[in-house]
Amino acid sequence: MSTTTENLTIHDTTSAPEGSKALLEKSQNAYGYVPNLHGVLAGAPGLLEGYQVLHELFSNSSFNNDELTVVWQTINVEHECHYCVPAHTGIAKFMKVDDAITEALRNKTELPNAKLQALHNMTLSVTKNRGKVSQEEINTFYEAGYNQRHVLEIILGLSQKVISNYTNSIAETPIDKSFQQFAWNK
Repeated sequence: MSTTTENLTIHDTTSAPEGSKALLEKSQNAYGYVPNLHGVLAGAPGLLEGYQVLHELFSNSSFNNDELTVVWQTINVEHECHYCVPAHTGIAKFMKVDDAITEALRNKTELPNAKLQALHNMTLSVTKNRGKVSQEEINTFYEAGYNQRHVLEIILGLSQKVISNYTNSIAETPIDKSFQQFAWNK
């Protein structure tokens, strides 16, 4: 049975448009439940499918779990996503990311090592400046041990996060029960 947020419907496998039903079943099988975000995205089957594909592609990028978390949470915090910051806090715990990394990202403090800080700085610049980063920023990023592929993969992660962060902002998506303990405010 679907529920409605202030602005958008949170679908389940019975209420979703036909093109979203199998995608929601995929979410159910992957997570043991349908995350509220996926239920909202189901209102537009192409958007839910695009999100799932981008998530899989970014998850399988060249970044390790710490780096994935840095990219996701840098964007989530910058976009002030009330839903994704707690969700990715829980995901980071599942991925065995050091709590010091997650807490630094959530609180906008210095990361525990220079390479992750360089990744955070580049991700933040790409996000805030809509891709208009300076050559100096790129050079600093490369000097930290990253390369062109990593710049492009930040854009891939940002593409995924724009879908979720913007949708959650419009929908005021309720945080899933499993992530409520990690609630976050700006």
